[in-house]
This record gives sequence, structure tokens and C-alpha cells, in this order.
Amino acid sequence: MEHFGFWSILPPLLAIGLAIKTRQVFVSLLFGIWFGWVVLSGGNPFTGTLATIQALVDVFKEPGNTRTIMFSALVGALIAFVQRSGGVDGFIHYVNRLLQAVEKKKKGNSRRIVQLLAWITGFSIFVESSINVLTVGSIFRPLFDRLKIPREKLAYIADSISAPTCILIPLNAWGAYIMGLLLAQGLENPLHIMIRAYPLNFYPFLAMFIVLTVILLQKDFGPMRKAEERAIKEGKVLADGATPMISNEIVSLEIKDNVRAKARNMLVPIITMVVMMPIGLVYSGWDQVKDSVQLSLGEHLFQAVGNGSGSTAVLWAVLTALTVAAIMYRTQKIFKLNEIIDLTFKGIGGLIPLALLMMMAFAIGKVCRDLGTGIYIAELSREWLSPHFVPVIVFLVSCFIAFSTGTSWGTFAIMIAIGIPMAQAMDVSIPLTVGAVLGGGVFGDHCSPISDTTIISSMASASDHIDHVKTQLPYALLGGTIAALLYLIAGFI
Repeated sequence: MEHFGFWSILPPLLAIGLAIKTRQVFVSLLFGIWFGWVVLSGGNPFTGTLATIQALVDVFKEPGNTRTIMFSALVGALIAFVQRSGGVDGFIHYVNRLLQAVEKKKKGNSRRIVQLLAWITGFSIFVESSINVLTVGSIFRPLFDRLKIPREKLAYIADSISAPTCILIPLNAWGAYIMGLLLAQGLENPLHIMIRAYPLNFYPFLAMFIVLTVILLQKDFGPMRKAEERAIKEGKVLADGATPMISNEIVSLEIKDNVRAKARNMLVPIITMVVMMPIGLVYSGWDQVKDSVQLSLGEHLFQAVGNGSGSTAVLWAVLTALTVAAIMYRTQKIFKLNEIIDLTFKGIGGLIPLALLMMMAFAIGKVCRDLGTGIYIAELSREWLSPHFVPVIVFLVSCFIAFSTGTSWGTFAIMIAIGIPMAQAMDVSIPLTVGAVLGGGVFGDHCSPISDTTIISSMASASDHIDHVKTQLPYALLGGTIAALLYLIAGFI
């Protein structure tokens, strides 16, 4: 049985609904996982409960999951390092001098400039979405707090430029993964199709344009407007009763006494992490490239990236960054060895909640695959597809699958396998169909409360997760609506 019909979509929908209603993400995800395994167990709550426990344990059977969870926890150590060493304070001092140099008398210029710097920083980090979000959040959170910009706004900016940047500049695992999916469909020149599809991938362009417009015009609407008014009038970067998705010990970690703040104590470790990501992809995938044909160095590098392990690359990246940071701080006599070890464990401890959420995100993704959630949604859509409406419907179905499952990559795998044969059979543009799948996957992943990118955005900005989802949703829906209209028009051209 490929899917469980209507029961296939209930677990993710229940998890999403409960998360929005109760604001308890852990409980909501756990309930969704449990309900899914009850369905898989034939409706038996007892065996479903036992299966849920085993499923959470089995998350660690997959090396990629374990590496990703380790990476999520170790990033806490890096955040603690760069704050305690004075790296963050040094960077803030540097940006403050920059703001003073360019700031005019017009009120609000500092707020606009620091948000624009956050956008530019995120746009420049295209190697991996998690590194993108974590870098923007950890660097700019203190600056946003000082200028009384709500944490929800930082989470929105970080989230809106992470996946869109990575998919629009495909010199990373995203591009290699998508090309692999196209190759699996038997297409002769998948790279050519992927290149032609990118201008038709409307949603990422719109998401980045909307957030840039909001920053430049300083005009907000919906819940974000209320958050801005609260921060400006009351000086509260978080709403009353909000629960930041990071330990306060990590967020408020102060520079060590008698240590001079230096921006390089933050920039060098973070740049090291960013640079190590593509190196890790190439190294882990180099030996996996088939030598049956003669390849140029460039072709070998590209295929190596495609065959590389993303989870291995990010783990190596953060471990290298921690090692570089430890050597730097020890050389500067900022920390002794025992202080470095204690700070590492303190940082990891602050991100244990994130590691648990990542574990649950993997578990609910597994139960959705076993239930056939994506396959069921895709099959439903086939009954009312027509050639002119293929692009917009493929986009909308991809949106729903990604929103329900919290994964854009999983959506790409499902919908490319369905959309390309459909486009071929109905004589619809394949690049346009591919663009619709990619845009829908990014949109759903952008909006979903159970998406790992959305969760990491809340964590990196120390924002309340549900507040982040609620304030971001109107902007995402605006971009999604415009994208849907563009696909509808494109289908008739």
C-alpha cells in the first residue's frame, strides 16, 4: 500500500494545528508522531506508543540524522565561544562605527541599515541554509536588541534569505541534489534544464524582494507591525509570555573580564565554518564520482559536490570552526584549556532543545513517508489537472506537501518524479514545471512550523517559534499568492 488515504495527512496537520494553537512545539510534534504511528499500527494506541518510542530511537540509526543533530548542538558551543571571547562585541563596535559614519539625521536610519546588513550577510552565505540562518542570527541578534528591533523581525529576515539564496545560487548541495533528481528522470541534459528553470522559480525571488522592500521602506503589516510597535514603544524585543528557542545563558553570555573585544574573534571562526562547507562536500564526494568517463576538473568538482554528504560537511565545518576558535583564544590567552572545555559544554547545553526538536522533525518526516503523505496529496491532484493549469497546480501541491511535511527536499523528490512525466505527457514546459516544484517546496518549507529551517531561524534569533511563524506568514502568503498568479499566467503563454 503506497499510502493510507486521508489518514496520511492527519498527523502533520494535527502537529501544525496544535503547534499554532497551544504554542507547545515539542508536545505538538510528539503528538503528530504518535498519531502517525497509531495509524501505521492499525489504530492500536498501545503498539503505536511503543512504535513512537522506537521511531525516536531509530532517528539515530541514520548517520546523516545523527551528524545533523550533533551539528545543531555544537553550534551552541560556537555561539558561546564568539560571545565570551569578545568577538560579537567587537563586531558590534565595528558595525556601530559604520552606522555612525553613514547615519543621517533622519530618524530610523540605523534600524534600516542594520537590517540591510543582515540581508546582505545572509545573501552572501549560499553554501548551506542552516549555516546561513545561524550566522545571521548569532551576529545580528545583539545589534537588533540594542536598536529595539523585535526578534521576530530578525527571524523573518534570516528565514527569508536562507533557502531562497541557497536555491538561487546552486553552487552547493541544493543544486547538486536537484540535478540528481532531474538525472533520475532520464533527462539528457539535466544541468541545462536546471539553469532554464531557475528564472522560472518565482517564489524565492519574491521572498527576497519582499523582505528587502520591507527593510528599505520600513513598512510592516499584520502581526509584524504589532511586534514593531511593541519594540519601539515599549522597548520589548519579545512579546510578553514569549519563550525564546534558545537558552538565555547563551543569548546573554557576556564578554570575559579584562578581554579586549575584537571582531576577528567572531569573523574568523564563522568564515572558517562557511568555507569548510563546500570543501567538506567536495572531499566527502570525491571518491564517489564514477571514473567510467574522462571528466574535466570542473565536472569532477561539481559531481563531487552532488555526491558529497551535506550532514558530514556541516559537522566537519562546525568542528573545524571550533578548533580554529579554540586555538585563537588559547593563543591570545583569553581562555585556559579547562575554560574552553567548560564553555563548550555550556554552549551545547544551551542548544539541547534544538537538538531534540531536530530529532522530532526527522521522526515526523519518517512517519509521513511511511504513511505516504506526499504521494496521497499528489494523487489527489491528478484528477483535476489540465495542461494550462499544470504549473500553478504543481506549485500549489508542492506548497502543501512541503508545509505538511516540513521539508523542501522531500517535496522536490516527490513532485519532480510526478511533475516531469506529467509535463512530458501533456506537452507542458519542463523547466516551468521544475520551477513550480522548486518554488512550491521553498514556500511550504518557509511557512511550516515543523520545518527545520523555520525552527533554526527561531533558535538563531532567540525568538518565540510560534511568534516567528505568525509574523512571517503574511509576507510569505503575499509572495506565494503572486507566485501562483505568475504560474497561472505562464501556463497559458
